[in-house]
Amino acid sequence: MVGTGDDAVAVGDDALYLLTAVLLTPAQFPSVLGDDYPEACAALGLPPVAEGYGLVLGQDGDGARWTVATDDVSLVAVAIASWDCGMEHDLSPAERTVVATLPGWPLAVAVAAPGVPAPHDPAPELTEHALLAPPDTQTWGPAQRRLGADEIALQWAQWREQIDDADFAPAGSGASAGTAARPAAGEGTSPPRGGVRRVLAEARAYVDTPPPPGRVRSSFAPGEARTLRADGPGWSMVARTDDIAFVLLDEKPGEVLPVGRGPELPGLLEALDRMAVRPA
Repeated sequence: MVGTGDDAVAVGDDALYLLTAVLLTPAQFPSVLGDDYPEACAALGLPPVAEGYGLVLGQDGDGARWTVATDDVSLVAVAIASWDCGMEHDLSPAERTVVATLPGWPLAVAVAAPGVPAPHDPAPELTEHALLAPPDTQTWGPAQRRLGADEIALQWAQWREQIDDADFAPAGSGASAGTAARPAAGEGTSPPRGGVRRVLAEARAYVDTPPPPGRVRSSFAPGEARTLRADGPGWSMVARTDDIAFVLLDEKPGEVLPVGRGPELPGLLEALDRMAVRPA
């Protein structure tokens, strides 16, 4: 999802050299910014409109970091899809579609536009908006926990192959859905954690009382399955509807807790999938 840096996005009378773009919609948003879509919008000071936004991150001619929010979501989505396929695609939101031009970047960007000064914050007098900056992910906390869940979703097969189904507590042992706590992939198991049971209970509550948009998301998975992502206060869960789940907790730094199928998990995942938001 990275542009060439040679593309320029017109912002009023200025030009913004495009570096990357991301979607900010109920079904697809940078989870590092929040547990749900409204929380991610709040991190940028944007109202959580139903259609969402496209975010264009770039530098001006002086090298300053800027983020442009556009309501032309389809334009940004097509550009991202093209870049992911290794194709060039122009991304120039029309000025009438620009909702806000915000100083700074809400996400870490590892590239810079060629031929301009190194990325830096704009001068305070250039904008009335609060400066955007990436969340702190150097220490364990909500942002790092959500990034960990992102990684598991992207690398599901690698995480799954490290789990032996025999590790899970049998049904009736008092562990909801058959849970096995694992400090990290590949290490030994320990007794089931109350935190996992709490997560499953809160996830069940979502079925009866829908949470804010984006708390539960469903995306493509191989075969007939779906990949589910659910987040809540202090926790994240990644699951396949035909398999197990993984839970991460703020209170357990760096731990990945597998949750076996058991008698309860399949029905919970099916119910969550029915109410989850999906990419258009």
